[in-house]
Amino acid sequence: MCGIIGIIGKAPVTPLLVDALKRLEYRGYDSAGVATLVNGHIDRRRAQGKLHRLEERLAREPLPGTIGIGHTRWATHGKPSERNAHPIATDRVAIVHNGIIENFQELKDELLAEGRCFESDTDTEVVAQLLTSMLERQMAPEEAMGEAMGRLRGAFALVVLFSGRHDILMGARRGSSLAVGYGDGEMYVGTDALALAPFTKRVSYLEDDDWVVLTANGCNVYQGRSEVKREIRQSGISGAMIGKGNHRHFMIKEIYEQPVVVGDTLQTYLDPATRSVTLPALPFDWSKVSRLTMTACGTACFACQVAKYWFEKLARLPVEVEVASELRYREPPLPEGGVCIAVSQSGETVDTLAALRYAKAQKQTILSVVNVPESAIARESHVVLPTLAGPEIGVASTKAFTTQLTVLLTAAIAAGRARGTLSQADEARLALALIELPAQINEALNMGEQYRRIAEEILAEARDVLYLGRGASFPIALEGALKLKEVSYIHAEGYAGGEMKHGPIALIDELVPVVVVAPSDAIFDKIASNFEQVKARGGKLVLMTDQAGAARLAGQAVATITLPVVDPVVAPILYTVPVQLLAYYTAVAKGTDVDQPRNLAKSVTVE
Repeated sequence: MCGIIGIIGKAPVTPLLVDALKRLEYRGYDSAGVATLVNGHIDRRRAQGKLHRLEERLAREPLPGTIGIGHTRWATHGKPSERNAHPIATDRVAIVHNGIIENFQELKDELLAEGRCFESDTDTEVVAQLLTSMLERQMAPEEAMGEAMGRLRGAFALVVLFSGRHDILMGARRGSSLAVGYGDGEMYVGTDALALAPFTKRVSYLEDDDWVVLTANGCNVYQGRSEVKREIRQSGISGAMIGKGNHRHFMIKEIYEQPVVVGDTLQTYLDPATRSVTLPALPFDWSKVSRLTMTACGTACFACQVAKYWFEKLARLPVEVEVASELRYREPPLPEGGVCIAVSQSGETVDTLAALRYAKAQKQTILSVVNVPESAIARESHVVLPTLAGPEIGVASTKAFTTQLTVLLTAAIAAGRARGTLSQADEARLALALIELPAQINEALNMGEQYRRIAEEILAEARDVLYLGRGASFPIALEGALKLKEVSYIHAEGYAGGEMKHGPIALIDELVPVVVVAPSDAIFDKIASNFEQVKARGGKLVLMTDQAGAARLAGQAVATITLPVVDPVVAPILYTVPVQLLAYYTAVAKGTDVDQPRNLAKSVTVE
């Protein structure tokens, strides 16, 4: 969600702050702002809307200063407006904030009783007013920050600028991510390593309840009143990794990166010489796992649903897939000796992190599948299987999803071998199918004009679209519908094919396109029957299948996408690509903001 940057520099920082905010646009936002110290006083510029509005204001009203903070805001408390845009300031402090202060009303009532006046509708302002109240009682900034951390409840990351103090910035985190960057006589603090990438590769990650005092030459990190040490690491992210290249949008760039990133992921988990899976050492024995619980949100949850089919089929291991935002409140009993797999692109998803903690408290071994090995979910797991997708900037997840699927399939194969339900020959067959997958994804990508035509002529004019799939293709139908909703704003729903007769078939008419995900596998005859039922009611059928499926059904479809023949086990990964491209080209045809869809955030760090 919100993006944060703070810099103590040698040169004017405003251009650097704005540049960093551009790298944080992917997180989703509806206003932006920066604040610096000018002759000891806080000065700021804010604007509702996209960053170009802030840049236009800065062009009219330049903002000098060598120390400053910046923010892209995704509204929680208070509607999107310049009044509620960050930085939020008093005459003593300016604050940028990601997250929610859960006890803001209690604190606000207390501060109002002191006679303090509030100028915004945000929960953030209670932090600014609280610190100001403490400073006016002659507390030093360091004392005030330590005291405030004991008063605040919720999940948040904060960076604070103090009037009259050109020598320090302060930050704090609880629940939301915050990283510190080390430069040469300059220091940086930001939401993640991506924000800091062009400035430094030397990064440390704050932990929950840390607060930090930055000076130009370093920083001191505290928990409560005690100083603690945080490891400085070399970040592998560079500024070059987050450009669009020759592509119009990040989403299409990231879709086209999938053959490479899936290949990179496979190199980590497969030995091509022996055609076997090579996972890192695990703190559990697959053969002794009684039940597997998988938890995630959004697209990552659909990856878990596909993996449920794989683990149960290949390893005969019972699996429960839990929506992370529901798991901890439902408080399900989790068996002794169980394993919980948490899946997240960012590794900071607040609901998934909370579900992980619940599972951990239930004595589950935690295995996480994340794209950011330094993330909170990774740090709190017993073992991490990185997805190696590289930075994903587009809000709608694409390459992160296919690499999640790739990792989960290799884990399912390993589990099957360990449990004696998968033979060495089967492992070799599946390993070969995975080794061939990047080339087959590339083939699917080479049909761009066909996807564009279907999107423009069939999907873009629709009000509603249905997606159907059976077996492991059902979650891909769900993912296809989600992608279309996210980026084109067309209402779409995914269904298991067998459920059509239990209600959704009432929606079918000549105005409703139906996208059918149908590799010619063991249950192809069943989805073919659903296909014919839709056709009989005048639905516009878009068929995704292989050569054998096309030979049987293409004549009944208004459009057919014929994909390479693959092993049915890996088909969900391949069939993800066309549903992504249909969504992308439909959004382009409708003229929506593909990379930053309205109301959405890349990393959901608040409930």
